[in-house]
Amino acid sequence: MALFLIQNGKVRKIPPIKVGLERDIQKIFEKNLNEILNITFLTSEYSTSFGGRIDSLGIDKNGSPVIIEYKRNQNDNVINQGLSYLRWLLDHKADFEVLVQKAKVNVDIDWASPRVICVAESYNKFDLDTAELLPIKIELLKFRIYQNNILLVEPETQQKVRISTAKVFDKKKKEKVIKEKVIYTLEDHLGGISPKAKKIFEAINEKIVALDESIIVEPKAKYIAYKLSTNFVDVVVKKYGLKIFLNVPSGELNDPHGIARDLAKPKKVGHWGNGDYEVKLEKEEEIDQVFELIKQSYTYNK
Repeated sequence: MALFLIQNGKVRKIPPIKVGLERDIQKIFEKNLNEILNITFLTSEYSTSFGGRIDSLGIDKNGSPVIIEYKRNQNDNVINQGLSYLRWLLDHKADFEVLVQKAKVNVDIDWASPRVICVAESYNKFDLDTAELLPIKIELLKFRIYQNNILLVEPETQQKVRISTAKVFDKKKKEKVIKEKVIYTLEDHLGGISPKAKKIFEAINEKIVALDESIIVEPKAKYIAYKLSTNFVDVVVKKYGLKIFLNVPSGELNDPHGIARDLAKPKKVGHWGNGDYEVKLEKEEEIDQVFELIKQSYTYNK
C-alpha cells in the first residue's frame, strides 16, 4: 500500500524504508503489542523443551493464548514453526499459566481458541497456499515502515475466508490425537433473538462490512468481532438489541449525541469486547448515529 503526505494541496509519496536489524520489528511489536494488536505481551524468546524459541508470547482480551512469529527473510518458514510451537504450548499449559499469573493478567485462559500470528514484510505464494489449506487459522500480518517513523500493519487479505473445520493438536495418553477447535458462526449469535433485533443487526452489519473490503467478520464465543489488523468494533447480540463496543481509548471518541458509555470512567468496567466505549442499539432510528461512532473506531484502528 502506498502512503502519501499532503502539504499545501500537493501530494508526495512517502517511501518505505528497510528495517535495520533482524530483531527491530520484534522489539517494536513487543513494546507496543497492546496498542497494535490489543494483545497483552507476556514474554520474548521463550525457550521450549525441544530447543526452539517462541518469538513472542501474549494473551488477548478474550483469554486466548497468542504465539507470534516474525518472518525476517523469504526462507523463514514461520507458519510451520508457529504450528509446532502451538502443539508444544498445548502440551505445556501449566508453563503458560505461570506466565499469565506473573504478568497479573486477570482473565480466564481460553484454551479452545489459541492464536498463531505471523508478521512479515511480505509473503510468497507458498506461504499463502500453506496458510489457506491448513485446518487451523493462521493470522498473516504484513508490516511496512515508512519515513517519518510511520508503521503500517495490515492483514494479508487472501486469508479472509477460512475453512470451517479448524482443529488443533493435543496429546492424550501419550498418543497424538486431533482435538476440535470451537468454531462460532453468526447463526450461533442470532438464534433466539427478536425479529426487530435481527433486523437491526443485519442493517448495522451491512454498513460495517461496506466500510472496507479487508474487514474480517469473526464470531467469538461472547461477541462478533469486526477487525482489520485488530478489532475495531465488537457486537454483543442480545434478545432485544445490540451492545456495541468501540475500540477507542477513553476521551478520544467524539460523541455529539452522548449515546456512548465510557467504560474507563470513573472506574474501569470489565466487559467482553475491546475498547473503552459501549453503545446500546435497540431502535432502528438510532442506527445512523451509532454507525457514525463505529466509523470513528474504524478510522482510529485502520
